[in-house]
Amino acid sequence: MRAIRVASAALLTATALTLTAPPVSAAVAGEENITSFGFRVTPSAIAAGGQVTLSVDGCEHNARVTSGVFDDVTLPKGQKTATAKVFWDAKPGAMYEVTFTCGPESGTTDLTIVGGQSNPTHHPTPHHTRGVKAGVGGSSDGFDAHQIALGGALIAGVLGTAYYWTRRRTGQDGS
Repeated sequence: MRAIRVASAALLTATALTLTAPPVSAAVAGEENITSFGFRVTPSAIAAGGQVTLSVDGCEHNARVTSGVFDDVTLPKGQKTATAKVFWDAKPGAMYEVTFTCGPESGTTDLTIVGGQSNPTHHPTPHHTRGVKAGVGGSSDGFDAHQIALGGALIAGVLGTAYYWTRRRTGQDGS
């Protein structure tokens, strides 16, 4: 009888660990960002009004960098870095998409705006914006098979454990 309990506990533990393990590939179809050239924004999180460094590696064309949080920047062929000043009215906590284009290829990365401004007395000037890269929130993002399976396994585990302990106690009471 003890062996059955140990085997059941081991099986339940192995199942829970398997379902909660991160997937081997975190990339979602259509969201791959592979280019023949390298690119980055440094730092990746900055306050409104701050300055970022835009870098490209291996681009054999003029590189163009666009975002809704700073003016467009062009890096001539052979130039690897440039700077851009983040707009003063960038929303703290927002994530903006930065697009690097080299010839026919494009790649994107994110730039997060952290709280506070470098110069709070500055009055923002009008500029052309492309908008914020905002998510859909946690409640309407769609269904993820791993989350559904994990939730189902947890519910089944709780119900199975409750049933086991309920049946075990009624058997001991002699009822």
